[in-house]
This record gives sequence, C-alpha cells and structure tokens, in this order.
Amino acid sequence: MTAFSIIKRNIVHLMSMKTLSILFIIGLTSFQATAQAYYFPERNAAWTEITAKEAEIDTNGLADVIAFAKANEYSGSRDLRIAILEGFKREPFHEILGPTKKRGGLAGMILKNGKVVAQWGDTKRVDMTFSVTKSFLSTMAGLAIDKNLIANVDDPVKNYLWDGTFDGQHNSQITWRHLLQQNSAWQGILWGGKDWADRPPREGDLDDWQYATPKTPGTVMEYNDVRVNVLSYSLLHVWRKPLPQVLKEEVMDKIGASTTWRWHGYKEAWVEIDGIQMKSVTGGGHSGAGLFISAEDMARFGLLFLHDGVWNNERLISSEWIQNAIEPSVANVNYGFMWWLNKKGARHWEGVGEEVYYAAGFGGNFIIIDRKHDLVVVTRWLEPNKVGEFMAKLTKAL
Repeated sequence: MTAFSIIKRNIVHLMSMKTLSILFIIGLTSFQATAQAYYFPERNAAWTEITAKEAEIDTNGLADVIAFAKANEYSGSRDLRIAILEGFKREPFHEILGPTKKRGGLAGMILKNGKVVAQWGDTKRVDMTFSVTKSFLSTMAGLAIDKNLIANVDDPVKNYLWDGTFDGQHNSQITWRHLLQQNSAWQGILWGGKDWADRPPREGDLDDWQYATPKTPGTVMEYNDVRVNVLSYSLLHVWRKPLPQVLKEEVMDKIGASTTWRWHGYKEAWVEIDGIQMKSVTGGGHSGAGLFISAEDMARFGLLFLHDGVWNNERLISSEWIQNAIEPSVANVNYGFMWWLNKKGARHWEGVGEEVYYAAGFGGNFIIIDRKHDLVVVTRWLEPNKVGEFMAKLTKAL
C-alpha cells in the first residue's frame, strides 16, 4: 500500500467517525426532545389542559362526544347496593359480601399527550370501579413476573400454593396464564362464592350447569369473579403482603396518584401469612368490594400503560409484560390478561382502531388506551352499551 493510499484511508476514516458522531448527537438530541415532550402530571398539582385545536381534535366533534356522554348516563340505581343485587339477581346464592358506596354522576376525562383536552363531572370523586379492578390485579401478576417471584406465566399455580386450592386432577392443570385470561375453569368455593353459581347460563337447568363436566383449562373463557378472586388469593401468597400495599408502593405512589383510592376485599376474606392477618382483596365489585378510585387516578394508571410502563423516565412495568397482557388469548380474541382488546370479534367497536385496549367495569367504568393517537379516555357511569359509539365519535373527531 502506498503512502498516499494510507493517508487517504485515514482521512476517510476520520470523516466517517465525525459523521457518526454528528449522527449520534442528532439522535440523542431527538431522543431527549421526545422524552421531554412527554407530559406526566405531578401529584396534587393542577393537570395541564390543552385546547381541542392544540390536540388536533375537531372542536365541534369533541363537543358532540362530550354531549353524547352526558346524554347517556348508566340507567341503574345510584345506590350501588341496589344496582348490584338487581344486576346479578339471576345468580343463586348471590349476596353482598363486601363494602359498597353510592355513586356520583357522570364523569370522564380525555387525555391527549397526557394533557387534559376534555373533562366532565367530578373527576376527583372516589367511586366503585367494579371490574376495572381486574386490570389492576393483572398488573400485580405482571410485577411478580418482573421481580421473578413467578418464574413463568405458564407455570402451574400448584407449584406456588400447597394449601389445597389447586389440588386434584382438574385444578392442578391450571396455570397463571389460565387465571389471567379467565379460562381456568377452576372448581371450588372461595369466601362463600361457588364457581358454578357465578354468571350461570341464561338457558337450561342450573343443575346441568352445576354438574357439567369442567372445561379443559385454556380452552373456554368464562367471566367468573370467584376464579378471579382465586387469582388474587394466589398472588397474595406469592407477594406475602397485601396487594393494596404492593399497588401503592410499586405503582400508585410512583405515578403521583392521590391518597384517596382504596382496594377492598370481602368481610370474611382474611388470610394468615407468616403469622400476620391479611385481607385477600377482590378483582371486582360483583358482591361489593374491589377498587374504589377517582377518575383522575384511573387516568394516571392509563397514562402509565400508554407510555409502555414508563413514568417520567422510570420504568415501573416491563414492556414485555404489557405486550403479553394485550395479546389476544386463544379462547377469546377480545381478551388478554384482564384487559379487553378491540380486535375483530364479538366485542369489537366499529370505527375504532384494533390497537385500542381497555379496562371495563359494571355500570360504565372504563380506562381506554389508544396508543396510535396518544389518547387515554376515562369514563364513569356511561351506559355500557354506548361506549363503542362514544369511542367511534371520538375517533372520527381526531
């Protein structure tokens, strides 16, 4: 190689290194700008608001969305004890086992880029949230996976509990995945609740339902609060401390949630672990109990998921868990790990993107996450069969 060739090679190398440095600086600056663009509301501070124009939402369309919500309040009693007993009166042995609370009126929030573009009603009021609680419960499982308290979501739960809850040929097959996807077909009684008596079929004889051959775990989704409460009970044994404490320390304090939310269990649902009495909380308000929370704290939880488990540059939940949580289950394309998915299926909202997913609870309680449009939507007491139309109107206004 000639001296000239060596000099030329070194010049090209230096120029390449300079170019790479410039590209790195540009990339780093772009990343920092993007990170700084994210907005995370501080605890007890006024939530930043933006106009519909700033959010790139049609002003008239947004007004129509809010008017639609206000015109479609849940028709059940505001005395939720009455609403619960009426709503589940078909179930044999159904009764109120945990605390309830009279609800407020319609409320909701729409966040764009984390900022409030619309809100209505009393967003600070604490109300029951029913099965929205399930999405918080599944997050307790996700954190247990992240911390390696549970090695694998496909592990049989019997490997973690030896108290008889998962004994027998049938129940011993059940994995964490089955419990999270509500296709476990667990059989038994927990806190007085019988698995077979929860949401019986509208057709046929109850005896046929009670004595039917159990489904193979993983094959058929059956929305069932007794089995959800079995998941909560199992996670309590894994964490060895109350799940509300786990939620507070690992999530709610870190996202600046208020101190007003509460997570209740049934009156008799006490467990002794390591010599300490602990309450096993419920995954919903089917018989009372569950998560009591404000719309604003629900919105913060939704914003954490919108940002893939990161809050203000701190990762709280692994990206892997969130992705797994919103994967359709084999038994139901519209259900993941206790999150509903807007895939093409029985619960698809027409006019709304298939990437949308949400937590849903009795009486029209929703946390809706639209990653494509950087939206979080919270509704309280919107008539449940109107939420699809509500979201279609909002999507059209974007």
